[in-house]
Amino acid sequence: MTSLGERAADDLAFIRDAMARTATFTAVPGAGGALMGVVGLIAAVVAFRQPTADRWLAVWLVAAGLAAAIGVTAIVRKARRAGLALDGRTARNFTLALVAPLAAGAAITYALWSAGLYSAMPGVWLLLYGTGVLIGGVFAVRVVRVTGLLFMIFGFAAVVLPQYGNVFLGAGFGALQAIGGIFIARRHGG
Repeated sequence: MTSLGERAADDLAFIRDAMARTATFTAVPGAGGALMGVVGLIAAVVAFRQPTADRWLAVWLVAAGLAAAIGVTAIVRKARRAGLALDGRTARNFTLALVAPLAAGAAITYALWSAGLYSAMPGVWLLLYGTGVLIGGVFAVRVVRVTGLLFMIFGFAAVVLPQYGNVFLGAGFGALQAIGGIFIARRHGG
């Protein structure tokens, strides 16, 4: 037979676990997301002007690295300002949901580069980033899920119309990212 103290401890552990499962990841960066969108818009313009596909790819890879650094920094800063822990279950689930498709995208990008299939890259990038944002959005505010879905729509469009891939990249990683970031900053605290 369990004591009252053991029963209370078990009940408290159950309640904490239930709260962690239903918690929302609120450190999604609005201002950082908007800045990431600016990077995407600049990358679209600069990449469009490149004389070779390899240089086009290099522009987008540098922009992706810069945007990722901005995103991580913005998440950490927002979490610190709000007193949120980034080592909890919700933050880990959000991170895993986002990082797994991005890692797959890196591997697929290498395979496409090896085969010289540059025109397939925009669709893959938009679809996989959108997938990560959509799934990560399950642990975040609704606008994150909507943004992920819109990225996926741009990705499908880039697959169907590969000659406009750079335009869809600019629309997704530029305009959509910036608009989503501004919305989050205004409605969900920076």
